[in-house]
Amino acid sequence: MAMNPRYEGRPLVRILECYVLWAIGELPEQEAKALQATTPMLQKTYNATGSWQDVVTGVVGLNPEVRGHLQELWKRNQEIARQHKTSLEPQDFAEMSVDENFPIEASGKDRVAVR
Repeated sequence: MAMNPRYEGRPLVRILECYVLWAIGELPEQEAKALQATTPMLQKTYNATGSWQDVVTGVVGLNPEVRGHLQELWKRNQEIARQHKTSLEPQDFAEMSVDENFPIEASGKDRVAVR
């Protein structure tokens, strides 16, 4: 299977999207299991401890309250979509959230600049 060009050289982008999906209660079970299985690798890569969510929080420097903020944004954006007689898919919301809030440079190791 070919890698999505969105993630080429930027593996942290997909992990951040999964974090957003997890925060809004939309992370597919299969991806949740895969992330749990890769937690030791993430811990080693980023020299961190805890769950994969803890690793992401530490790497990016997120405030623990970000989960609630993402949930509020998700609800607000779903309502906006309904008002415009359209829908907002969880993956689309995750991508928008990451693109707008976590610009990531392509490099040997992802570098995150939190806005």
